[in-house]
Order: sequence, then structure tokens, then C-alpha cells
Amino acid sequence: MANIVAIVGRPNVGKSTLFNRLTESRDSIMDNVSGVTRDRIYGQAEWAGFHFTVIDTGGYVVGSDDVFEGAIREQVEISIEEASVVLFLVDSAAGLTNLDKDFAQVIRRSKKPAYLLANKVDEPNKTWMAHEFYELGLGEVYPLSAINGSGTGDLLDKVVSHFQSDAPEDPYEGIPKLAILGRPNVGKSSFLNCLLGKERSIVTDIAGTTRDAIHTLYKAYGKEFVLVDTAGIRKKGKIKDSIEFYSVIRSLRALENADVCIIILDATRGLESQDMNILGQAARFGKGILILVNKWDLIEKDTHTAREFELEIQEKIAPMTYVPVLFTSMVKKQRIFQAVEKAMEIYESRAKRVPTSQLNEVMLREIERKPPPATKGKYIRIKYITQLPGNKPVFAFFCNLPQYIKAPYTQFLENRIRKHFGFEGVPIRIYFRKK
Repeated sequence: MANIVAIVGRPNVGKSTLFNRLTESRDSIMDNVSGVTRDRIYGQAEWAGFHFTVIDTGGYVVGSDDVFEGAIREQVEISIEEASVVLFLVDSAAGLTNLDKDFAQVIRRSKKPAYLLANKVDEPNKTWMAHEFYELGLGEVYPLSAINGSGTGDLLDKVVSHFQSDAPEDPYEGIPKLAILGRPNVGKSSFLNCLLGKERSIVTDIAGTTRDAIHTLYKAYGKEFVLVDTAGIRKKGKIKDSIEFYSVIRSLRALENADVCIIILDATRGLESQDMNILGQAARFGKGILILVNKWDLIEKDTHTAREFELEIQEKIAPMTYVPVLFTSMVKKQRIFQAVEKAMEIYESRAKRVPTSQLNEVMLREIERKPPPATKGKYIRIKYITQLPGNKPVFAFFCNLPQYIKAPYTQFLENRIRKHFGFEGVPIRIYFRKK
């Protein structure tokens, strides 16, 4: 059983700062605006040989005007339920509040091992600031500073004492990672929730609800993989504040770390320039790519509409016509599982190895039929082809004059490789080397 530590508390007490301290990362967005962390954010930490998962949660609020308040509260309670140990963070600089008292009741009801942490005790002579929190009746109060790390070592010694056995160092190592990407409000979190059958991410009609990348382990079709739901990526000019800026960075990092990028479009708006940017980034990083056209239920259709729509997309993304397109409706749950099946096929394609003998037999025959055009009266002769080692398809063509091969012929070779060996949804890299 995995060791899980949940960090909880009212807004703006330093939960995300502590999360980043424990995970030695900047995976959680930090901003002095309350309610920045809305969904559960997961990260990996290690102490004294124990590896464990840390959950950062949204600030627990009651009676505010925030439309997300109820959803955040529910997410916090789910996190406490999932946790092996709960870290209840309070703000020693602000002092004890009624909201802290309300939250203490929630902690008591959970009956989970819990530690009361008085944050922002940045200097040893300020430990007295933590004393008033004994009034909460949760036992010892641990003064610490999430910003500089003081007090966290003693705390972690206590935390790991509750773990039965060590969890794997990286629970996601070797597991396919599928990133769910797209502009804001196209249905990314709805897609995740359709697959899981529960509210794993908060879903509302307000663009930008998901600000951080949310990882979920998912099992289906006899396989397991990690789904990453990310913040919607917008054009730089539309990023109005630092919170959304950091969200975009998180999304791009999720793209960079994924094996397959599931890029969701809004059928009512079609393929837009920002979608093209996401596609370009995914191709540049050599990721598997799948396009889902969501909200297909809102489009008036005849028998040719889907095919026409697909051709229009392929025309816009050319020469990336190897990217498959599926039409989905998260509301009606249409083709949701087909999308996952296709994403896994793309993952397997990305890892495919073509035997060198087979590659040469097929491709040298194609090159003989259509050799590279002569340049400056010089003839180019390709003698040998091999697939280079790695986790994506890269091919080396050995020839006498590699510098004279132009882009159209490179595209021809890529098309022939795809015709004979597949690689649907996967960018192919081709290099020419001197024999």
C-alpha cells in the first residue's frame, strides 16, 4: 500500500510552499492569492529511505463567495480519506482563526494520524508564536518554516514512523504517461472524469479551473497508465496574471514529460492557432499525438460531416497528417474508451523497433524506384538504413552526399516508412549520414 501524506489547512497558510519543500520541486503554484490550489496535486518525496506521495490541497473554506468553495472542500476531504498521515498547516503569523477551529473538527472526525504544523516560524526565537494553537486540542504543535525548511526534519521523522513499509521510489516508472492538453474549457477534466467514473478533477464551465497538472493512475484493457490533466494553454497575450502563467508552464512541462499527448479541440470552434502551437510543441518533443474533437454532439451533421472535418484538420496540420482524429462527446460519453485504446496504440507505435534487415529490404527497393534527385550534376546514393536506439522512431540513412538531400525527398522517405511500418500518431525523425 502506498504511503500518502496530505497537506491541508485554510487558504494562504503556505501549503504549496511546504509541498514544494517536501517534494524538492516547484510543481505546485505559489501565489499570495487565496484559493490558488484548487485540485489535489500529487508529488513524490523521500525521507530516511522511505518514499511517499505528498498531496497538496486547496484551502478549506466555508461561507465564501468563491464558486469553487464546495468543490475544494470535497477535494480536501477526499485527500484526507486517501492519506496515511495528515499535515494540518496553520499560520503562526496570522494567529488562530475560527476557520482553523472548524478545520480541527474535520481532522478529528477523520481519525487519521495528524500533525499540527505552525508555519512561518522563520526564526528560532519566534517559536512562542505557535503556542496558541494548543487550544485546538490536537496534541503537540510543530513550529516550522516551509520557506526555509527549518523544523521539517523533526516532523518527517515522526511522519515516516507511521509507514508500514517503503513504497516504490517512482510509482510511475515504466508506466505510459498520457497528457491531456488543449485550450481552456474544451473538456479536458470532463474527459478524465468520464474515464474514472468519479470527480477526480474539479469540473466547471469556467475556463482555467484546472491550474496545475493532475496525475491519475488508470487501469484498463489489461494495461495501466498515468493520465495527466493539465491547465488550459492560452496565447501569451491572454495570460493576465502570474497564476495563469505558471499554469501554462506546468502544462508545457506535462507535455514534455508525457509519452502521448491527447490534444482536445472544441468542435464548435475547430482547429485554432493555439491548438496548432500545442501540436507543434508535441511534435518537436517527439511525442505521440492524438486529436480529440470534443462537443461533437453540438454539431449539426450529415453523413459526410466527420470526414470533411477531419480532412480540414489534416489540411491545416500538414505535413502532420499521421495524427489520428477522433470525434467525442464527454456529455454523451461517445468514443471515450476508443480514445484511450487509440492513445495506447500510439504509445506502442512510438516504442516500435523495425529490424534492420527488413528496413533495408523495403526501403532500398523504394529508393531504387524513386532515387533522390541529382544536385549540381552529382548523384546521391543511399546505401544503408538503420533505426537508431531510443524511445522514439529515429532513422539514419547512410549515403555519399547527405548535404544535398532536400526536404521534399525526406518527406517522401517518411511517407514510405509510414506506409510499410505504421507509426500512426508518432513523429518520425530522419537523419542523413555520410557512408
